Amino acid sequence: MDDDTIGDSQKLMINSYKIVCAKLGFIMCVFYACRILNGFVADMISGWTDAVGKTAMYIMHVALAVLLIYCVPILITSITFKSFSFYKGKLRELYKKPRRLSRTLGNFPALYGLGYGTAFLTLVASLLLLKVSGGHSIIEDLFKPTVLESSSDITSVVAMVFVVVVIAPIFEEFWVRGIIFDALKPYGCGMAIIISSVLFGLMHGSLYMLFYTTVIGFALGYIRYATDSVFVTTLLHTAINAVAAGLLLISSLAEITGGESSIVNTIMGIYILAVLILVLIGIIAFIKKIPRIRKYKIENAWTGISPGKKTALFFLSIPVLFMLILAINEHANNLLLDLIIR
Repeated sequence: MDDDTIGDSQKLMINSYKIVCAKLGFIMCVFYACRILNGFVADMISGWTDAVGKTAMYIMHVALAVLLIYCVPILITSITFKSFSFYKGKLRELYKKPRRLSRTLGNFPALYGLGYGTAFLTLVASLLLLKVSGGHSIIEDLFKPTVLESSSDITSVVAMVFVVVVIAPIFEEFWVRGIIFDALKPYGCGMAIIISSVLFGLMHGSLYMLFYTTVIGFALGYIRYATDSVFVTTLLHTAINAVAAGLLLISSLAEITGGESSIVNTIMGIYILAVLILVLIGIIAFIKKIPRIRKYKIENAWTGISPGKKTALFFLSIPVLFMLILAINEHANNLLLDLIIR
């Protein structure tokens, strides 16, 4: 093959990669538009609370969020990347059980420790920024920790737990570690892991969650590559969310009992202590895995262009730039949107 042919082949590959980057930027723009729309519609229907009741209203909000934040963007992603034909007859392969499932699931403590270790560092950094800024309210709002709000309505709590433990892992893993990862795979598995993890982080709607979810997304992407399966990443994602859901259940139970039940308070204390121990064990487990991770080489299907240039091409794509503007607005609590409306 002569140099001219190699050059033409490389140009075609770059153009193909640019198209994929543009599609990803467009999809994320749709996602943020859906989040904004979800907020508007949720505010509009909030006035129906007296007519339908608090429980029904909460379930309506949850259903609306699932529809607009998950179903619509994933459907558009599937259409954009022609996933219906791509995965036809291949879903069993996508969700295949890895040969060493138990060993792979054994990565949970390290994965959890890595994620919440990052969350802790983010919290420390935000406190330092808050101190340096003299307690500026904007800094406080930007880095405000995101927690699941407890409720005295058991139906609402069950609905939220179902979304967090079942809906979110299934939808997000198919979307990010499935469609998006496979769309990027021809351009290097390393880039597929990096870009999909960044998009995963941006999907979670707050600056505090951004770093934690990006790191978790990177680790899940690595496991997706190593096992070639979304099945195990979905299970790990479910396990991570289940820990948060457990805290939601206990705190809601405390709210139902008015915080006066000594049994519930004891369970809460034991659960928090167990989570802290899990984080500590997880951090140690992750540190021990670092030498093994460094030895594990990620296959690069496209070696003709450096990872740095691939990253630059992604972030310089016009749809991706629009996506970043919408992401800044989302992570700044719709600050840009409020300025435009005013």
